[in-house]
Amino acid sequence: MKKIGIIGAGNWGTALAALLADKGFDVTIWAHEPEVVREITAHHRNPIFLSTLNLPNNIVATTDLKEAAKDKEMVVFVAPSHIARALSKKLNGHIDPGTIFVSCAKGIEVETGELLSDIFAETLPDVPKDNLCFLSGPSFAYEVAQKLPTAVVIAGKNGAAAKKAQETFRTDHFMTFTSEDVVGVQVGGAVKNVIAIACGASDGLGYGHNARAATITRGLYEMIKIGKALGSNPLTFSGLSGIGDLILTCTSELSRNRTVGLKLGKGMSLDEIQKGSKQVAEGISTSKAIQKLVHKLGIIAPICTEVYNMIFEGKSPKAAAIDLVKIELHGELRSII
Repeated sequence: MKKIGIIGAGNWGTALAALLADKGFDVTIWAHEPEVVREITAHHRNPIFLSTLNLPNNIVATTDLKEAAKDKEMVVFVAPSHIARALSKKLNGHIDPGTIFVSCAKGIEVETGELLSDIFAETLPDVPKDNLCFLSGPSFAYEVAQKLPTAVVIAGKNGAAAKKAQETFRTDHFMTFTSEDVVGVQVGGAVKNVIAIACGASDGLGYGHNARAATITRGLYEMIKIGKALGSNPLTFSGLSGIGDLILTCTSELSRNRTVGLKLGKGMSLDEIQKGSKQVAEGISTSKAIQKLVHKLGIIAPICTEVYNMIFEGKSPKAAAIDLVKIELHGELRSII
C-alpha cells in the first residue's frame, strides 16, 4: 500500500488527505498546530479547518516533518506559498530521492520573484527535478471534501512522474489532467488570486456584471503576458489552471481572495479583514511579488498593479478603478499575438 505524506493541514491539505485516504493509501498529515494533531488522532476531525468532515482512520497526524516525509512514495506540499522556502528547507534530507513531490500551493515568492518550482529545486536538492509536480485548477477544498465533481491539472517535466501523480489523485469525482507546462500552470494559479481581489473590489463597489467580466478577461490577458515572458505556453491559460481557476476564484462566494476584494470595495481596511479570518488569502502577498516581477520583466499589468496599490499603498478601490478605465487603449491582444 502506498504511503503518502501531506505537508499542511489547512482546508486544502485536509481535503486532499481525505481524498487519498479514501483510496486506501496510508496518509500522514503534518500540521503546525498541536491541537489539530491531537484532534485528528483522537477524533478523526480537524478542529480548525473543514471541522465537520469525518476523516478516514488511515490518516495519521504529526507535528514532526520527518515523520510526515520519510519513507513516503509521495509527498504532497499544501502549505501556504509564503512559507514554502522556510518549510522546504526543514524538509530537506527527509525526502527519499525516489519520492514524487507534488506541490498544491499557489504563489510567487515576494523577495525573489521565484516560482515554487525554483524554490523547491533549490531547497530540496535530494529530490530530482523530474520528480517535482504541480497541481492546480478550479478546486475549492470544501467541494472536494464533499466529493463534488472537480477537475485539475498536474504539471511535470517528467511525464512518468506526472502520470503517476495523476493516477494517485484520480477518483470518480476528482479528474486529473496532465501538462508539461510547469511554469504556465504555476503562473495561472498565482495570478488568478490577484485578479480575484480586483473582481471582489469591483463587486464591492457595486460596478456590476459587465465590470466583473471585463476584469476577468483583461486579468487573463495580464496572466498570459506574465506567463509568456517567463517562457510558458500561452495555450496553457485556456485550460484549468488558467481561465478555469480564474473564473472560479473571481466569481464564487467561497473565494477567500474575492472576499478580501469585496470587503475592500465596501470600505473595510486590510487590517480589519485579516483580523477576521484564520485563512490565508494568497493574492495579498502575491500582488507584491507580481508588482516586483512585472517591473523586472518590463510588463505593464494595470489590474495587478492597482491591486498592489490598494493593498500596500493605501489607494482606495474607487480611485484604483478610475485609473484603470483611464489607461491608454490599444489593440486588444497586442502583447500576446
